[in-house]
Formats: sequence, C-alpha cells, structure tokens
Amino acid sequence: MPAKAKVTKEMIVDAAFAVAREAGVENINARTVSDRLHCSTQPVMYHFATIEELKKTVYTKADLYHSEYLMNMKKPPKGTALGIGMNYIRFAIEEPHLFRFLFQSDYFSGKTLLELIDAEELSPVLLAMQGALGISMEQTKKVFLTVFLFAHGYASIIANNSLKYDEELINSQLEQAYRGAILAAQEEAT
Repeated sequence: MPAKAKVTKEMIVDAAFAVAREAGVENINARTVSDRLHCSTQPVMYHFATIEELKKTVYTKADLYHSEYLMNMKKPPKGTALGIGMNYIRFAIEEPHLFRFLFQSDYFSGKTLLELIDAEELSPVLLAMQGALGISMEQTKKVFLTVFLFAHGYASIIANNSLKYDEELINSQLEQAYRGAILAAQEEAT
C-alpha cells in the first residue's frame, strides 16, 4: 500500500494564499484550505495552532508577492516612482482581494507612514530615485510619499469597485503629482 501524501506547511500556506486571492482573507478557514488540498482539516490545524496564525503567514506571502509585482515594470516609466505607482494601482485592479488584505485590513495596522517609507525593502527604490532626481534622501522620501498617497487613493477606490480604471487619465494625474512633488522638493532644497 502506498504511503499517504504528506500535506506540508508550505502547501497549506499556498492553498490559503489562493483562497485569499480568489475569495478574500475572510474566507480562509480550515475547511476552505483543506478542501483546496483535498485533505481533512487535521493537517491545517496541525501546522497552524490557529487560523489567525495561518492568516498572518499568508499576509507575509502576499506582501512578498506584492513587492515583486511592484518592481516588475510593464511599461518603461518616466521615473521609478511613477512605474511603481502605476503598478500599485494595477495590482489593486488585478488582485483586489489581496490589495484589501494587504492595505485595508487589521493585518496592516500598527505601522505609520514613516515606518513604511523607512522599510529596508524600499531602500533600493529610494536610492534609485535619489540618484535620478539629484536631491537629498529626505526630499526623495517626500516625493515618494506624495506619489504613494496619490496612487493609494486611486488604488483603494478601484479595489472597492468605486471607480472605472482609465490608465491614460490616471497615469497623467500621477505624473502631475510626481512632477509637482519634485518641484516642491527642489524648491525646498534651495
């Protein structure tokens, strides 16, 4: 008799991530994950003491997925921040459940904007922007924050089905915000 296939922790996280992508984090539970894996709920509860623990692990996986998505520029941007901003908005369109999980849930709480902008993962982007713009890191962070807040507003409205996506218009508006933020930073420097 062949040995039973072992359900690994990684398989459970991948299945829960798929549930979050397709139906939202609120639908992650032992039954939905085990159904996806064609197993009983026992392996899920063996590897994760609570569903909350599983959701936090899935949050980490979703955050990594999001970071990779942001850095994969679909069109050559006029600036790193613009490319990331447009990808941020596209992510909300293509992955609305993950967007809401990452940025509109209690799993995102506890961080300030300053903590987010000082995150180690953002450092390469900020350094590239700083080099391209020729301004201080403090000014670069201000430019990035302006673009981020603008993009987040659009992305949030779109992810919640309140605004039709018009790439040309949004790109134009995002570019204006970017240019305005650069001008303001350059004026502050002088």
